[in-house]
Amino acid sequence: MPDIKTEKKLCPAPTLELLATLYTLDQLKSYVHDRPQIALAGRSNVGKSSLINALARRKKLAKVSSEPGKTRSVNLFEVKPDGFCLTDLPGYGYARRGHEERRCWAELIQNYLEKTPTLRALALLIDCRIPTQESDRVMADFAKAHKLPVIPILTKADKCTLKERSAQMKTWERILGVKPVAVSSVSKLGIDELWERLREAGKIEEPAAPEEAMTENREAPACAE
Repeated sequence: MPDIKTEKKLCPAPTLELLATLYTLDQLKSYVHDRPQIALAGRSNVGKSSLINALARRKKLAKVSSEPGKTRSVNLFEVKPDGFCLTDLPGYGYARRGHEERRCWAELIQNYLEKTPTLRALALLIDCRIPTQESDRVMADFAKAHKLPVIPILTKADKCTLKERSAQMKTWERILGVKPVAVSSVSKLGIDELWERLREAGKIEEPAAPEEAMTENREAPACAE
């Protein structure tokens, strides 16, 4: 009898689909769904749009601009087939935008992070090339204070030497107590590892079977042949 070889069942590659673009606090408050969410947050020009496109394996799902601070809305992307959402938040820390505009962005970000009941984690994007920034520490402390798990992501890792990348990873692991994922939207470094972390955090738990049904299944007689 020939050997029967079993193949490892691979999960389908995830895809992203834009669900909603919310510009105002009223829009944010009125948009309701029950999908688990993971927020993507980072300083302006950290490479958030490029990372979303790399995760989606598409070039123009999220608009990439050379001008920092172009993302002015909360954008929800559904991850298929998993069913959870990646939520792209406006970038922070860009002083050249007007005070009122930056205040509105901050209000959107804070309201989303504090009042989204299905929020599972904060994916914090950090530029691998630059020293630790106070605004990134503030965002990390905000997540900790709200008992929100943090997934640290070091972007633009292809523009750093291995020594520089290693030093940054150690620094942020010491700050957050979680090992960062170093990624590159250009070389696709770390994209698969990041998907694993995101999918684990956003995993939708299957409802447990009622105890009575389980008991019935255990006690069911074997089918006659």
